[in-house]
Amino acid sequence: MQILLAAIVVVPLLGAVAALLPAPPGLKGKNPDQAVLRHGVTVSGVILALAVALAVGFDHDHPARMQATTDVGWIPALGIRLHLGVDGVSLPLLVLTALLTFLCALYSYAHMPAGPSPKAFVALILVLESGTLATFAVLDLVLFFLAFEMVLIPMYFLIARWGGGQKERAAWKFILYTLLGSVVMLLGLLLIGVKGGTFDMVALATDNGSKLSHTTQLLAVLAIGVGLAVKAPMWPLHSWLPDAHTAAPTAGSVLLAGVLLKMGTYGFVRIVLPIAPDGARTFAPYLAAFAVVGIVYGSLACLALARMGAGGDLKRLIAYSSVGHMGFVLLGIATLTPTGVNGALFANIAHGLITGLLFFLVGAVKDRYGTSDLDQLAGKGGAALYGRAPRLGGLLAFGAVASLGLPGLAGFWGEMLALFGAFRPAEGLSRPAFLVFMAVAAVGTLLTAAYMLIVVRRVCMGERRPEPAAGSGGAPPLLAVPDVHTYEFAAWTPLVALTVLAGLWPAALLGLTDPAVQQLLRGGA
Repeated sequence: MQILLAAIVVVPLLGAVAALLPAPPGLKGKNPDQAVLRHGVTVSGVILALAVALAVGFDHDHPARMQATTDVGWIPALGIRLHLGVDGVSLPLLVLTALLTFLCALYSYAHMPAGPSPKAFVALILVLESGTLATFAVLDLVLFFLAFEMVLIPMYFLIARWGGGQKERAAWKFILYTLLGSVVMLLGLLLIGVKGGTFDMVALATDNGSKLSHTTQLLAVLAIGVGLAVKAPMWPLHSWLPDAHTAAPTAGSVLLAGVLLKMGTYGFVRIVLPIAPDGARTFAPYLAAFAVVGIVYGSLACLALARMGAGGDLKRLIAYSSVGHMGFVLLGIATLTPTGVNGALFANIAHGLITGLLFFLVGAVKDRYGTSDLDQLAGKGGAALYGRAPRLGGLLAFGAVASLGLPGLAGFWGEMLALFGAFRPAEGLSRPAFLVFMAVAAVGTLLTAAYMLIVVRRVCMGERRPEPAAGSGGAPPLLAVPDVHTYEFAAWTPLVALTVLAGLWPAALLGLTDPAVQQLLRGGA
């Protein structure tokens, strides 16, 4: 298990280096570009297999215990150690990261985005995977920061070199926001490490803030929270996200929404709640307030983009929907209750599956129509995906209803548990305030349903005109567009299946997270 976890973190880096080297003669194939893309599929597939093996070997009877741990000295003078481990909180995120990276590599193998050499593309995807996996696996504050920063440069180049539209501006906005937030977060992490006497996250969680004064906790939570909130993203620190998603290639958008946003919310659960509980309790009402504003703001922005004549971009709309959905995650964390935090972790996974699927689908629509502008897609009679490409239209409708939180699908449980947590927050928090937050968030669910159904109506429905009879001079038929290709089915089917499975059997995930959350909230005792 130790070797498995270490390999999951390190092998993508080795694969990234190998992707930049000349391919061996026997592996070049007919096309060198296809050879390196095949290499990306192979390496990410190996990582997915290792992650599944880790999940199978995980002791599911004791998910609160750190497993597959490695703890060796790295920089003794500073007390920094190479400390790795997984529990019920981090294991689902590891598997989700490995799955989405593999699906992106598989999709890109058949549909490489326009841009420079595929070698650099594959190498950057694998470096991004390694940094994200390390973020969820490391148990040292300094290593957490290094892994947190490791993903920024690959994502910057994926947007700037393989993106579209105003890609340079979007890439710079992404890197500046996240770097500035990370600098502030580093100050908070160092403050905790110095005052707590160690950078070990397990030891600090077990102390439960006993070695940190109230003032130290307040300063640390404020600094760390700002850095994590930028990545989450929390309103009003979210403005980099719509530009980045709109400009990014399909694989970049999937990984950004499905994986990178989870790094911020994971940091709140892993670091802020158990290590600085007094500071978390002080700032919890403010976090909840910003979260519910983000829920309503994201929904209203989506409604504005979805209306006829607004010239809204479908990718931008899905990006703004992420602001709202991640608001539910932050609201669940702010309740400081097992119910709310479990809901937040469940919503994390559900958002990764559903929004990852939606960005795949929007990318496919853009490839077929040459645009993701809603007005151009819908036109006067609607894009009529149900008639032109029924499988693609059906999948887009499925993703939309999953995103709006239809009961029986994965999106429902996380939002519901977050609302239940707000109904009865932790002791010491103002229940009337959280009841208001719950009511506002509930309105956000109605707004989410409204804009998602508008998108389905405008893109999927519409008149399907038959071929006019010869010499009749009737209206020309709607042009046919390709339906779902085989490689698209391969990349999207796992996300559809897991969305249904998580919706019908939520205990599979909650059984992992709940014991670990209970332990984190009581300080690892």
